[in-house]
Amino acid sequence: MADKPRSIFEEVGTTEKQVATPGAIDRGVNDGRGAICIWLFALFALVFLMIVVGGLTRLTDSGLSITEWKPVTGAMPPLSAEAWDAEFEKYKQIPEYIEQNAGMSLTEFKVIYWWEWGHRQLGRVIGLVWGAGFVYFAVRRQIPTGWTGKLLLLGALGGLQGFIGWWMVSSGLEEGMLDVASYRLATHLGLAFVIFGFLTWFILQLSRREADLMQARRSEDARLARLATVLIAIAFLQIIWGAMVAGIDAGRSYAEWPLMGGSFVPTTAFDLQPSWTNFFENAGLVQFIHRMIGYVLLAFGILVWLQARSSGNSSIRHSFNSVLAIFLLQMMLGIFTVLYAAPWSIAIVHQIGAIVLWVIVLRAKFITRHPFPEKIAGA
Repeated sequence: MADKPRSIFEEVGTTEKQVATPGAIDRGVNDGRGAICIWLFALFALVFLMIVVGGLTRLTDSGLSITEWKPVTGAMPPLSAEAWDAEFEKYKQIPEYIEQNAGMSLTEFKVIYWWEWGHRQLGRVIGLVWGAGFVYFAVRRQIPTGWTGKLLLLGALGGLQGFIGWWMVSSGLEEGMLDVASYRLATHLGLAFVIFGFLTWFILQLSRREADLMQARRSEDARLARLATVLIAIAFLQIIWGAMVAGIDAGRSYAEWPLMGGSFVPTTAFDLQPSWTNFFENAGLVQFIHRMIGYVLLAFGILVWLQARSSGNSSIRHSFNSVLAIFLLQMMLGIFTVLYAAPWSIAIVHQIGAIVLWVIVLRAKFITRHPFPEKIAGA
């Protein structure tokens, strides 16, 4: 059978052309990005709540009300009068009750017990949400390429946090201790902020397409990114030192500002021996150092903000406007906390301010590395 005549307009000797498909960079790694981002945001909200409840547990002196660590069976609170009496008897054996809370009623004990139980229960819920989410996405093979290790890291840090939490509490059960060791409290809070920081960064990454992030890196302001890294380091140091202040109730030692006991440096700053212990255990010096780090953080924040103002990218400029605003607000909250001798109602707002500050600074660093594209006027 003769071949069909060809049209003079027909392409000869050609095959079907390959057409570039948009989003090729994200193919195979993007299936679960949106769902995983939602899951991480749920963990973000739970960890935020965990830090706030932890702060209230400390401010209400509730952290030593449960004297045992039972990761599984401890999930059940006392359900009978006999069980409550047994828990109360255990509490009566520790120094905090003997030297500070002797005569406390069972009703008063229940108040502090529920704070600590709620704090531990939140930790269990976070672990379950992480575990269930990870298994779900792993079984469905929806974890993007390169993200398995990152998500496992969150689980490992969460597990480590549980051990550090008990390590902290156990220090307060030792003879002569009325509170947990401030060093261990700072470690516990510091790791909480590290976990929260990873969650923030991962959510920011997953909220944008991989191709968009790669394109945005070409517009990175490298110098400003380095300054933002230093800013993050100072902010983290300030958060750690805030935990040191809380650990020894240093915020209640000098209820005045800007001076301390009529002096710039408190006269009691080096009363303890050996001298080096003053930097960690002397309430006056610990509060003074917290103030000084705050001043340095604000001054450096203003410097970085001034550098960001010259950026040609509006998303970078706006992100550092937010940084400066929260720095100023947090400093005012700190001053009010000192002037009112750190009542729990103000102190917890100050701690929430630290959480917001941490997120805003990390977001500014992320946008500096991955700025949003500028819109062309009239486009």
